[in-house]
Amino acid sequence: MVIRDVVVKSETGLQSKTAAVFIQKASNYKSSIWVEKAERKANAKSLLGLLSLGIGHGAKVTLIAEGEDEEKAVTELEEFLNSGIEGNL
Repeated sequence: MVIRDVVVKSETGLQSKTAAVFIQKASNYKSSIWVEKAERKANAKSLLGLLSLGIGHGAKVTLIAEGEDEEKAVTELEEFLNSGIEGNL
């Protein structure tokens, strides 16, 4: 299991469009991936789950992955959240 804390750098946070791209990236991995914010946890491959967390600009989230490609999954998703996101859309 890989657990990593990340601060979301996007000005809009993980709203519908950026959340959809995040989910596409997460869905490329076989590992189970979760995003945790303030004691609430959601499946990183679920749009409704991610949106329910209300992840805004500057939010601290924890990425959790478990499976055969867990390290690669967390690293790519962390890079996406750290990149400012808008440049990746």
